[in-house]
Amino acid sequence: GPLANLLAVPWVGLVVVPLALFGTLLLPVPLLGECLLWLAGGALQLLFALLGLIAGWLPAWLPSELPWWVWSLAALGAALLLLPAGVPLRLPGLALLLPALLVPAQGPEDGQADVWVLDVGQGLSVLVRTREHSLLYDAGPRFGDFDSGERIVLPSLRALNLRRLDLLLVSHADNDHAGGAAAVAAGMPVARVISGEPARLARSLAADACESGRSWQWDGVTFRLWQWPQAAPGNPRSCVLQVEAEGERLLLTGDIDAAAEQALVQSGFPLASHWLLAPHHGSRSSSSQPFIDAVGPQHVLITRSRHNAFGHPHPQVLARYRAAGVAVHDTAYAGALHLRLGKWL
Repeated sequence: GPLANLLAVPWVGLVVVPLALFGTLLLPVPLLGECLLWLAGGALQLLFALLGLIAGWLPAWLPSELPWWVWSLAALGAALLLLPAGVPLRLPGLALLLPALLVPAQGPEDGQADVWVLDVGQGLSVLVRTREHSLLYDAGPRFGDFDSGERIVLPSLRALNLRRLDLLLVSHADNDHAGGAAAVAAGMPVARVISGEPARLARSLAADACESGRSWQWDGVTFRLWQWPQAAPGNPRSCVLQVEAEGERLLLTGDIDAAAEQALVQSGFPLASHWLLAPHHGSRSSSSQPFIDAVGPQHVLITRSRHNAFGHPHPQVLARYRAAGVAVHDTAYAGALHLRLGKWL
């Protein structure tokens, strides 16, 4: 922003505007007015090209997730800097802004995991972060020129002070889950990509297949994968991920349907989880009663856009969760959701 303004403000004020004004006044003079307006348009075109280069070279700076007291100091410092000229306390305001640049973000401790369910509208993107590692489960949709991976997910990751991903796990290849994945992979280093449907992803994403039954640990946090081997292409092939921190579990289910849920219940996978991502955004084709009973969640997370065309979540699904005493958390009303696994248990 500051660099772009250093170029744009004087260029527009000293070059574009005078050329445009004189060109308009001199339009009655043959060729002269038109020539000046042509120069004004060329100056604007050159400016836009330079601003485009700056945007690609230096993405917008976003502050990291910081404690409340750092933001309070920064607000006070900004207020002091905006005082009238000559007030002696203005310059110390600069010192109050420094903690926002220097204080490191507070990450999870060993055995804990930070989970962010990002608000990508009718889609899914969940960041799971341990002390030294980070995993992104899905990357939201892409519709025409709007790519939630570029517009929402990447800025959110940078705001959380992330500069690389250890794993990008794309549950399956449907657009609302995989649409933003290519933009995320292009915007920051990604050590590995895994998907339930690797062959259906964008060519730029070299993804490995979901290894059902595989588990690993990062910083004392356990991760487990599951996929229905007999599933048809599409939603049932979603790669399911369970995260366990200090005995507290989160189950991320992608878009599995009732048939895949039944296979998961019968597979012997350790299903019991405190937090459950509602399969398929709370669709009527998912969240079957036997599945809810097997998971036994205390909280269910629903990711969707408000007034979506699919009617997610279905009233019958919400009724099942509420009858089971499950607390419902909905991104359409709450926006992005944040929880820290392993902190309270």
